[in-house]
Amino acid sequence: MPGTDLAALRKHMADNPGGVIEDVVRENSVSAREVIEALPDDMRRFAPGSAFVPAMQDIATWGEVTLIVHTDDGIFEVTEPVGGGEVGRGYYNIMKPKGLHGHLRHERCGSIAFVERPFMGKSSAFVAFLNVDGGVMFKVFVGRDETRALKADQLEKFRALAMALG
Repeated sequence: MPGTDLAALRKHMADNPGGVIEDVVRENSVSAREVIEALPDDMRRFAPGSAFVPAMQDIATWGEVTLIVHTDDGIFEVTEPVGGGEVGRGYYNIMKPKGLHGHLRHERCGSIAFVERPFMGKSSAFVAFLNVDGGVMFKVFVGRDETRALKADQLEKFRALAMALG
């Protein structure tokens, strides 16, 4: 569907809400934000990029989640609690001595999407941090329990954060 108009993209996402966002981006020459916006309204909610720091600080209280960075060259996944952080020297710094840590250009966050949709036959819920160009900086997925169901306590926190920020 190269050159897809937004109405066609909305129809495509309504028919295929579990599509891999990055694949839909590539196949349709649109941004990730446009793909997420094309999802049915009840599957997504947006918050402003200025909410980056409070969102990350809240996510740091959720426990074990999966953080994913999906590029054209690979998909990197880390499953563990996201460490707390603070702003310093122009970056949001995740303050952990081991595991996932680093420095994020929080001011490039244009918006935050809270997405709850079916994916590969299961319910999924994730927070997508979108840059000012509409691309995905990274995603944080609600964790799963031993039965592979979404963790109820995290899903509740996810929904509360989406309502508070969106």
